[in-house]
Amino acid sequence: MTTTTKPVAQSIPHPPKRVPILGDVLGMDRKRPNQKTLWQFSQLGPLYRRTFVGGVHLTFAGSAELMREVIDEKTWQRHFGRPYQKLRAITEDGLFTAANESLEWKRGHEALIDGFVPAAMADYHDAMLSVVDLTSQWLGDGRTVTDTAAMMGDAALETIGLVGFGYSVGAFTRNDTTGRAPFADALTRVFAYVQESAIPVLGKLLGGKRARQYAADIEYMKRTVCDVIEARRRTGERCPDLLDRMLHPANGSALPDDNIADQVLTLFVAGHETTGNLLAFATHFLARNPELAARVRAEAAAVTTDDGRIAYEDVAELKVTAAVISETLRLWPTAPGFFRAARQDTTLGGYDIAAGEWVFVLLLAVHRDTSVWGPDAAEFRPDRWLEDGFRPKPWMYRPFGTGPRSCIGQAFALHEAKLIIASLVRDFELTSSGELDVEENLTLRPSGLEVDFRRIG
Repeated sequence: MTTTTKPVAQSIPHPPKRVPILGDVLGMDRKRPNQKTLWQFSQLGPLYRRTFVGGVHLTFAGSAELMREVIDEKTWQRHFGRPYQKLRAITEDGLFTAANESLEWKRGHEALIDGFVPAAMADYHDAMLSVVDLTSQWLGDGRTVTDTAAMMGDAALETIGLVGFGYSVGAFTRNDTTGRAPFADALTRVFAYVQESAIPVLGKLLGGKRARQYAADIEYMKRTVCDVIEARRRTGERCPDLLDRMLHPANGSALPDDNIADQVLTLFVAGHETTGNLLAFATHFLARNPELAARVRAEAAAVTTDDGRIAYEDVAELKVTAAVISETLRLWPTAPGFFRAARQDTTLGGYDIAAGEWVFVLLLAVHRDTSVWGPDAAEFRPDRWLEDGFRPKPWMYRPFGTGPRSCIGQAFALHEAKLIIASLVRDFELTSSGELDVEENLTLRPSGLEVDFRRIG
């Protein structure tokens, strides 16, 4: 009688030089972990795993074919990864950090979803224009900005404050000697701490002064937000913003004040660094490509009204600007990836995955996959988005995440980005000679990006 033996499952590849007890700690980069992972894919293939003491696994996927597998909602779901767990100290049961399918998530989503439809964008447009004006006034006749990511982050933060809650963070009232707005500084420090503390083993080295600053920053941010909510309740003012929609929802019951605070902080956290960094990356590419900047300038000028502004309905006409934004998000997705967990026993890339196991999909790698993007995948080429019939497949391009927990503010961020980039390029010549250096604060961010803005005319 013949018997068949089930083949032994192959182990997912891992980095060389595994250390006894500690595991795969060698070669980790605490400051730029995502870029190190991108490099590691070139050595190990598009799926690899680090294993640490106690059997903690970090599994990484970096190809379009692997993303095609894990965005299947029948087999996979959103995973609440370590960085998200750390962010719960700030946003608690806000949309970004609430548990999957929890009552808090469902109520928050129901209260906020109407705040991100096209009609709502039209309501927010004038406030976004006011941020364009603030940014332009700050730049004056011209200015060399030594940290463009910080400037654009302040513009994004001011947009969220004004559009979402009728609150100015004072982003452009502070000068170069006094530094950035306190809220922006607090958020930047919190993001840096969360990223580093989420790394197994290495994160345990943090503490002392950094930990105390982290706690103080969270307390300051929560106090600021609670003051905004209390002021709105006290005055009874009605405004066309997100806070009004949470206090007076068109559908369902009103959210309790503590959850409104969670949602407000979530929108600051999720929409500040990501959009600000997107604007900074796009500025870098335009400053290094005068011909492309001229095309953006021409289409912006073509839709500018007599009062010098771009109307809401004309933002949709900014096709070249939209291509610049899309290509920027492809090469440098500011949210570098997302976590997915197996709902049941399955496979990924031919390897066995048990129910509950999770992977981190690195968009930085997927968006550069030559098998779907072609041999020029590593090049910045916005015109690929203007080719007839071009539309990336869902498994090729996911800068705003996937599934029911994908970014609710996608339309908001894209409208804001197109309006700000088109308006600034229309009014300023941009030049930059430095090479792009990318740092990581949970998000991907240009480091020390110096751009010269000189007003035209």
